[in-house]
Amino acid sequence: MLTYAAQRLTESLIVLFIMSFLVYALIGLMPGDPIDLMISANPAFTAEDAQRLKELYGLDRPLLERYAAWLGAALQGDFGYSRLYQQPVGEILLPRLGWTSVLLGLSLLLSVAIAIPLGVLAAAKPYSPLDYGVNLICFAGISVPPFWLALILILLIAVPFQGVPAGGMGEADAGVWERLRHLFLPVLTLTLASIGGFTRFMRGAMLETLGQDHIRTARAKGVAPRRVLVGHALRNALLPLITVVALSFGTLFSGALITETMFSWSGMGRTIYEATLGNDYNLALVGLLTATGFTLAGNILADLLYAGLDPRISFKGETG
Repeated sequence: MLTYAAQRLTESLIVLFIMSFLVYALIGLMPGDPIDLMISANPAFTAEDAQRLKELYGLDRPLLERYAAWLGAALQGDFGYSRLYQQPVGEILLPRLGWTSVLLGLSLLLSVAIAIPLGVLAAAKPYSPLDYGVNLICFAGISVPPFWLALILILLIAVPFQGVPAGGMGEADAGVWERLRHLFLPVLTLTLASIGGFTRFMRGAMLETLGQDHIRTARAKGVAPRRVLVGHALRNALLPLITVVALSFGTLFSGALITETMFSWSGMGRTIYEATLGNDYNLALVGLLTATGFTLAGNILADLLYAGLDPRISFKGETG
C-alpha cells in the first residue's frame, strides 16, 4: 500500500505541476495586468513609470521565463504578494483555507451521514411510498440552485429567528458558539445541496448490490434482512459512493464560492473569485492550485479506502 500511495502521490504532483503551468498561462492571457490597473487608477502615471514597474515585477519578460521564476520561488515557499491585500499570499490563504475546510468538512460529513441511511432505506423497499418520497426529496435537492436555496433559508430561518445570523463570521476573537451560529446557514445550504446526489448514488449502488448472487445466497441461508443490508450489501455499495464523494471535492469548492458569497464567509471560494476579478495573479493562481490539490488528495484517499472496504482489491493489479 505504501508503494501505491507513493506512486499516486508522484502522479498527483505531476498533475499539479501541469495544472500550475496551464493556470499561470491562462491568467497571464487575461486582459490587463496590475500595472494597467494602477495606471487607470492614477492619471499621473506616465509611460516611463509603467515600463519601470513592469520591469520591476517582471511583467515585461516572456511567459515561460516568468513562470520559471514563479515556480522556483514557490518551491522555496515564496508564493508572492497579493496585490489586493498587500500581504504575502500564504498569510492570506492559510486562514481562509482553514475556514473553507471547516465549512466543507461539516457539510460533507452531514450530507454523507444523512444520504447513506436514506439510500439504504429507499433501496430496501424499492418503488414503495418511502422510495418515491426519498426520490422526490433528492430531485428537489439536485434541482435547486445553491444561491436560491441560500436566499430561501435566510428568509425562513435568519429573518424570523434573530439568533441565527444571515451572514458574516462574527468578531475576530469570537468563541466557538459564535462561530457555530454563523456556520449554521452556510453548512445547512451546502448539506441540503449535496444530499440529493449522494442519496441517489447510494440507492443505485444498493439496488445493484442487492441483486447480486452472494446476496441471494445469504437470503437463501436464512440470514436476517437487517444483516443482509448492513453486513453484506452496504459494504460493497459504499465503493461507488466513495468515488462520488472524492470527486465532489472540486464541486463543493465551486458550490462554496456561491455559498461563501451569499453568507459573506471569508473562505477559499470567495477569495479566489475576488482575486480573479481583481487581476491578483499570485492569489488566484495559488488558490486554484490549492483547490486542485484538494481534489487530487480526495481521489488518493478514495483509492486507499477501497482496500479497507473490499479485500478483493489489490494495489498490485491483482484481484482475488
